[in-house]
Amino acid sequence: MNILRVPLAASFLGTLLVFGTLAPASAFAADSDDADSAGGIENRPAHARLSFERVKFPGNERVGLVGTSYLVDVSDSGGWSVGPAVYGAMTGQRGGFFTFGGEAAWHQRLLGPLGVELGLYAGGGGGSGAPQGGGLMLRPHADLLWELGSYALALSVAKVKFPNGQIDSTQWGLALDMATDFNFVAARRLDTPALAGSRTGMGFDRLQIVGGIYRTRSGALLNDGTALPRDIQTLGVRAEQAWGRNAYWGLEASGAAQSGVAGYAEYLANFGLEGEAIRDHLNVGARVALGMAGGGSIPVGGGLIVKAAVYGVVRLSNDLGISIEAGVASAPQGEFRAASLSAAMVWALDSPEGGGLPARPVRTDFSAGVEQFNAARRDGSTRVLHADVLKVDRFLSPNFYVSGQVHSAVSGGAGGYSEALIGAGWMQPLAWRWHVGAELLAGAAGGGGIDSHGSIFEPMAYAGFQLTPAVALRVGAGRVKALRGPLGANVVNALLTVTYGVSGGG
Repeated sequence: MNILRVPLAASFLGTLLVFGTLAPASAFAADSDDADSAGGIENRPAHARLSFERVKFPGNERVGLVGTSYLVDVSDSGGWSVGPAVYGAMTGQRGGFFTFGGEAAWHQRLLGPLGVELGLYAGGGGGSGAPQGGGLMLRPHADLLWELGSYALALSVAKVKFPNGQIDSTQWGLALDMATDFNFVAARRLDTPALAGSRTGMGFDRLQIVGGIYRTRSGALLNDGTALPRDIQTLGVRAEQAWGRNAYWGLEASGAAQSGVAGYAEYLANFGLEGEAIRDHLNVGARVALGMAGGGSIPVGGGLIVKAAVYGVVRLSNDLGISIEAGVASAPQGEFRAASLSAAMVWALDSPEGGGLPARPVRTDFSAGVEQFNAARRDGSTRVLHADVLKVDRFLSPNFYVSGQVHSAVSGGAGGYSEALIGAGWMQPLAWRWHVGAELLAGAAGGGGIDSHGSIFEPMAYAGFQLTPAVALRVGAGRVKALRGPLGANVVNALLTVTYGVSGGG
């Protein structure tokens, strides 16, 4: 397929801009001594999961919660897996209710095709006026799985609890589990050329950094009865993988970057067709997207949103392109309808077709941790906020990297507040396992009663200690500042960072 593809790694912003993110390293297994015959590429079983359950909120309100997770086995004997996960509302009246975090699970085959999985999710978020308190969500679950080759159907019983809020629900649900592989290069081998016969990391072929604008209908209202802005600016990320010669699928995460609707976010799955219009210069295509959206008082009802668009990609090189896209978006359960226009930087990632020659692996860091700062509130007060942090760094040189991050409140009475950030950084190794670094980030933020007005920037500096070649502990300090709002505070964080490599062949 002539979708742009060349050596660059899978990453997820997350959401989001967790597009993603997007991939955990094979966690602490990155120091494994076992490499397969494919030129230094190591392999861990992994599985992606899609689930649905109806959670009971106070007042006997039912909210349809969709979960997505990507878990990688971290024990040589199998059974234990960890990875990032996102949960969000898609039915009911809480569109914009999202949480972002991590999940750990243990799975075991019982008899024939039957298996069992026990797991625990912990993350931060909320939104849409839900009684989530500080935002911390815990979800222990037990699943009975029926394996069908590389797929499995699951009947699940789970408890969704916000310890510092009012949501406490136990319910049945359904899940679809898809087995896959997480291929990577161990951290100790990053200086050694490797040959990949298939995709590495999460296997996305390209990444798009997207700036867009929605043009809404005249006279439309927000949920609070005030006028819906005619123009809504957004910032987002899409990660895509080729599916056959001209088709592809992908994930998309974006958020509002302006005052008035701060806190609006989308998390969608994409399917599209693309081909060359002018050889080596212009690609054209069309795509549809389906997923969860809401927040910022935008009237999306239960959260389901559908989008359709056509676009063109001007190819600047084998690695880079510029995309211009026009489309429409609709929330079937709500009143939100809009035309859309966007521009994107298109960046080629890993290719499964490496040309048969070994290439130097590309370093990728996945980090998870917590941060703290004094957050200005819309009621005029300033109080401490704690948030979880999911972060993916893609190195363009031994020291310089690009970064995508998602931060979501877990305490401080700001449940529903999230940040989606992109930026760049520099990491400098020092003597005896120490390193220092600095980064400059910018993006969209809102929700939880925080007075961010939609757009923020966040310069940070950090120091780290390498516990093993693959695992480091980092502490950082910096400042978070809204571009137009009163939010402005010193921020500190602590992160656990896992390093691995993806194929440099394209």
